[in-house]
Parts: sequence; structure tokens; C-alpha cells
Amino acid sequence: MPLTIHIHPDDNVVVALHPIAKGTEVPVEGVGTVTAAEDIPQGHKMAIRPIKAGENVIKYGFAIGHATADAQPGTWMHTHNVKTNLSGELEYTYNPKLNYPAPVQPETFMGFRRKDGRAAIRNEIWIIPTVGCVNDCAKALVNQNQDLVTGTIDGLYTFTHPFGCSQTGHDHAQTRKLLAALVRHPNAAAVLVLSLGCENLTHEQFVAEIGDYDPDRVKFLTCQDVEDELAAGRDILKELAAYAGQFHREPIPASELVVGMKCGGSDGLSGITANPTIGRFSDMLVARGGSTVLTEVPEMFGAEGFLMDRCRNEEVFHKAVAMINGFKEYFIAHNEVVYENPSPGNKQGGITTLEDKSCGCVQKGGSAPIMDVIGYGDAVTTKGLNMLYGPGNDLVSATALTAAGAHLILFSTGRGTPFGATAPTLKVSTNSQLAAKKPGWIDYNTGVIADGEKTIDETAQGLYDLVLEVASGKKTKAEEKGFREISIFKDGVML
Repeated sequence: MPLTIHIHPDDNVVVALHPIAKGTEVPVEGVGTVTAAEDIPQGHKMAIRPIKAGENVIKYGFAIGHATADAQPGTWMHTHNVKTNLSGELEYTYNPKLNYPAPVQPETFMGFRRKDGRAAIRNEIWIIPTVGCVNDCAKALVNQNQDLVTGTIDGLYTFTHPFGCSQTGHDHAQTRKLLAALVRHPNAAAVLVLSLGCENLTHEQFVAEIGDYDPDRVKFLTCQDVEDELAAGRDILKELAAYAGQFHREPIPASELVVGMKCGGSDGLSGITANPTIGRFSDMLVARGGSTVLTEVPEMFGAEGFLMDRCRNEEVFHKAVAMINGFKEYFIAHNEVVYENPSPGNKQGGITTLEDKSCGCVQKGGSAPIMDVIGYGDAVTTKGLNMLYGPGNDLVSATALTAAGAHLILFSTGRGTPFGATAPTLKVSTNSQLAAKKPGWIDYNTGVIADGEKTIDETAQGLYDLVLEVASGKKTKAEEKGFREISIFKDGVML
């Protein structure tokens, strides 16, 4: 079993695949044997060459920061002796390096075909509250009407939130846009839009935001307009259940899948095991004509160079630049430091700087060209790899991925998390210890790469096969527990 991985020949550090005790002699290909000068935790970095104070620390073949003190081979390189190189906005130039994957005939999964032609992987009834005031009414409707979940209907769910009133301007528009996108999501066979009646997000506004819709699929209830909203709601849900029950699973090409990709609770192995596996999966799905979506813009800071040159043309490149710098301006407008991103859990797991985190994060994007850059609440309209405007926050970004049309979400994690998004959320562990400790959270373990048991290609093939199973109805661990929630991006004033 290998002790470390030397990711790129230019790297002056290796990453510990397992804890290394002080004094352990570590073989490093092309360098020789390096003796650990101190204990090196799993996922953390160890110097393999002398690194002077002020000299760059190189990982992934990329500078992830600079040393703040001289370090000899065997030194633990982390937050105590490494600092970021990043500051402010950057100017970018377009130097395209496009690698289109060779086309592959897509396999099929057993999904649902909607009347408008779209594919779905779940046949659910959703209750979407337009305002937080009716959250408990929505929950009561779900709890009291589970008897309607029969036949091909996969479930009855609501996705509560605190917004829809007392918001102004951009926030109000963003809430409206996000909720309307969820109403349109194909995994929802039928939708009840539940309103109070006096909120800022009026019925007329919301209908306009949704656009054209099938009145058999989407129905509305304003609680202030009826004597008993639970009785009225049940009557509507009976109609929606009758509509949803018409759909049955049938073979659908994998080319119609849209898969979101994100990470949370990352560790030092995220960019070595789970994220490259997801990146390889992304390339596999794109080769089959499918679509993937990469978000978490703040976790691209410092690794933009890996992405910018993969934009398929200058128009997409300029959209990517605007997205990156726009998010930096958002930080600056709130007097926040742009590059102080890694969380305490990230640091404990071995991530030192934002460059370190970002270089690992963008591995999820694989190597295929970036076909489009879309805004928060916008839907994927271009086949292939897309970039989506959204923050790193797990619930907010997973909700944005769902709103973009993702049928399911691949979520890599080194620390573990139980949450589930509106779309089925498949948890991918970076290390085998987490998979063994939290079998009720983790759906797929890429720690086998660090353990030397499988290659990235083999692990990616296993993940691809599992995605087709989930698309065909296999429940994720979060789904089995009923863990499903949303969170909406908020920036402005609360009245």
C-alpha cells in the first residue's frame, strides 16, 4: 500500500495517503527516500525537496502558496508554514486548449419521459411554498397525504424556505426565479404551488416567472382564499397523484442525463481520489452526449487557469471571466477577504490555502471543453460541461444545481455530510475510513484509489454504473432517510 502520492513531476511536496509517523522512510519516485521529520497526517503535505522561505509550494504542478519559513525534506507543509499567493482580481487571456472526448454510444437507464419530451429519473409530487409563512402547512400536507404515494409515484415532498416576503430587488427576483426553476424540474411529475396570499411574491408574479405550464401538472393553492387549506390541499393532491401515476419507467439514453458536481467537507485526498474520479465520470458522460454542471465559484479562485483555456470559444471565455470576477466583486462589496476560504474542517483534512482547495475542486470538471456558463437559477441548454454561477455553500449550491436541471448530484466529501438536495444526492467519499465509519451517509468510496486497490479509470467506471442505477430508481443514502432540502442565495436587505 503506497504511503504518499507525488501528483505532478514538478511538485516539491507529496501528499500522505495514510498517516506517516516521524522517522518513517518514504520512497518517492524520481527523488529517492525522504525521512519524515515529523508526523504527517493523512491528506497532508510533506516536503520532498528543500523549500526556502518565500519559495512557492508546488502541488498539482501549480503554486498553491509560498513557504513562510525554510523547510527541509520531510517537513510537514501546512497552515503554520504556508500562505496563499492570491490577492484581488486578475486579468485573463484566452489561450484555448480544447480536448473533445471521442464520442461513445450511450447506454440507457430506466427513466420517465415527460409529456414535453424531457427525461426524468424520479416520478415525484412536490409542494413548493412561495413564502416561508406556509412552511408548516406544506409539511402537514406531506405528512397527511402519504397514502397518495402509490404505483409509479416515488414520493411526496415539500421544500421549505424562509423567503418569498420582506425581500427587495435582486433577492426577491432571485427567490422567484429559483422557486420557478424547481417547479419546472422534470423529476417533479406534478407540483402544488402553495401560497399564503399577502406575500411580496404574488401569484401573478410567480405564474409569469414559471412561463408556459401544463395545468394538469402544476396547480396552485392560496391558503387565505379557502376555509381549510389542508382539506383543499388534499383535493388538489389527489388530482396531481392521478396525473403523476400515468408515468412509467422506460429506457432512455444516458445522453439525456444532466448531472451536477460539487464537493463539501473536503480533505487532502479530495483532489486525488474523489474529484478526479468525478472528473473522469464527467468526461465519460460528455462523450456519450450527456451534460454535467460544475459550480462553487469561490472554490475556483486560484485555479481558474485550469478552466479558462478550456472554454470552447471566446464568448464562453468572457462569460467565465465575468463569473469569476463578478463573484470576487461580491466578496469585496461585503468587505470580505476574497481568498480566505478553506474551512476549519478543510484545514484539518490537509487543505492549506485556497489555491490548494481550488486545484482539487476543479478536478471534478475533468478535461472536456466548457460549453457554456450559466447564471443562478438558469437551466442547462447546451450539451456537455457547463459552469454555473453559485457559492460554495453546500445547500445553496446543490439547490442551484437542481434548479439548473440536474437530475442528480455527485457530492464528494472527505469529512462526510448527511444532507440531501432536491435532486438525488450521491455521496462520494475520498477515503476508505469515512466510508467505513459512515455507511449510512456514503454511497460510493473512492478511497480504494489511495489504498492501491483500483485505478481512477476503474473507479470512475464503477461510479458511472452506479449513476445509471440511481437514474433507474436506486435510492441514495440521503433519499433512504428522507433527507431533502433547499437553500436560496440571499445577498440584500430583509424588511
